[in-house]
Amino acid sequence: MLEHCGHARFVWNLAVAQHAHWQPGRKAAPGYTEQCRQLTEARAANSWLAAGSVIVQQQALKDHAQANANFFRRTHRRPTWRRRGQREGFRIVAVEPGDVRRVSRKVGQVRVPKVGWVRFRWSRAVSEGVKSYRVTRDRAGRWHVAFPVVPEPIAAPRTDAVVGVDRGVVVSAALSTGELLSVPALRDSEKARLLRLQRKLARAQRGSIRRGKVKTAIAKLKARETDRRKDWVEKTSTRLAREFDVVAVEDLKITNMTRSAKGTRNTPGRGVRQKAGLNRGILANGWGRLVTRLEHKAPGRVVKVDPRYTSQRCSACGVVDRGARESQAVLRCRSCGFACNADVNAALNIRFAAGHAVTARGGPPLGRPANREPQHADHLLVR
Repeated sequence: MLEHCGHARFVWNLAVAQHAHWQPGRKAAPGYTEQCRQLTEARAANSWLAAGSVIVQQQALKDHAQANANFFRRTHRRPTWRRRGQREGFRIVAVEPGDVRRVSRKVGQVRVPKVGWVRFRWSRAVSEGVKSYRVTRDRAGRWHVAFPVVPEPIAAPRTDAVVGVDRGVVVSAALSTGELLSVPALRDSEKARLLRLQRKLARAQRGSIRRGKVKTAIAKLKARETDRRKDWVEKTSTRLAREFDVVAVEDLKITNMTRSAKGTRNTPGRGVRQKAGLNRGILANGWGRLVTRLEHKAPGRVVKVDPRYTSQRCSACGVVDRGARESQAVLRCRSCGFACNADVNAALNIRFAAGHAVTARGGPPLGRPANREPQHADHLLVR
């Protein structure tokens, strides 16, 4: 399977190289059909490439063609180079009904071309009539097999319930109901071990076996943190889609927010290390993945509002005051005296803004009532 990954990576990089040198006004870069013809010639000229599976190599070209089409539709980024040990994997199509079978309650088998039967953990049911699957390998050395299925969206509760979600760094997601949710991070012992491994990696000689083992150990810890974040996102998005008819979030440009502040040699940036720490905090809280999964599970029920002044506006009187935020966690309005958690206050403003957005589109009124103070629960107040 590592050879399959290497062949798929090699073919993908060749396709990327062909499109990288293409310029507007010149002859169009070769498409999928022409690249398949070139692949046949390359397999005839190279025995090591011919020894691999043609299905794996052709699907790498098809994946590149799809990625390139997504880029021109401006829904994804431009396809880039693949490196060994990163984003490893391959796809198999035209799966026969007998190519996937269940051995026991928790074990299944899948037939991989030129490999044979491969056992995997049966974590969930495989739909009938599946036609393809993808095998991937992460940096921690773990193999995964995924069968593509389009899941049904989660039905709305039909209770006209609306919730505002404010995403932050200290608190991952603050709800307008007053609940504060945080992504489970590494434990203190795991953070200490990660620090020791990073120091050990800095002393290891490049290209040595010891350095490779340390990198694998670091990747396992990072994978554990990523798994916890993904699990939190899945559970949180499912819960929000089931409990609320409308979920309001800020329309944040996360790509722009997480850009480096390093600058150039002529105009170096300021506060580069602080900005790098902020970028890590934003990415570690899964801001983008949470909204993406909400849109998948509750299509048409996710409202994005303008994020301006949501953290400075008082949710009780509507006055915008930068000095009202006493600290990261406390907001105390100097106009009406209302005080609550700053993130919850922002979530309330997001909810109210979503009500105006839904009403403007012709939906039922979901905005704030004339008297907004009764909406704030007593446990939100800061005594």
